Amino acid sequence: MQETQIDQENFIKQMYGYASVLFRKGMNPYEVKTALMDKGLDETNANYIVGSFEQQIDNAHKNRAQKDMLYGALWCVGGVVLTMAHIGFIFWGAIVFGAIRFFRGLSKM
Repeated sequence: MQETQIDQENFIKQMYGYASVLFRKGMNPYEVKTALMDKGLDETNANYIVGSFEQQIDNAHKNRAQKDMLYGALWCVGGVVLTMAHIGFIFWGAIVFGAIRFFRGLSKM
C-alpha cells in the first residue's frame, strides 16, 4: 500500500511540473485542466492544481503591481523634490516616468 501512495505522489508531482510547462507556454487554465485530465488526472485534482497555479500567478501580478507603484512614487517624488530644491533644473523626465509607472501599477491592482 505504501508503494501505491508513493507512486500516486510522484504522479501528482509530475502533473504539477507538466502544468507549469503548459502555463509557461501560454495556455489558459481551461486548456491546462483539459490536458491534465487527458494525462489521466481526475477532475478534482486537476482543478486543484490549476487553481493553485492561478493563485500563484495572481500573487505574482499583485507583487509586480506593488513594486511598480512604489518605484513610480519614488521617481516622481524624487523628481519633484529635486525640482523644488532650486538647483536650476526641472526634472520632468523623472516626474513623468514616475507618474506613469505608478499609475500603471495602480491599474494592475
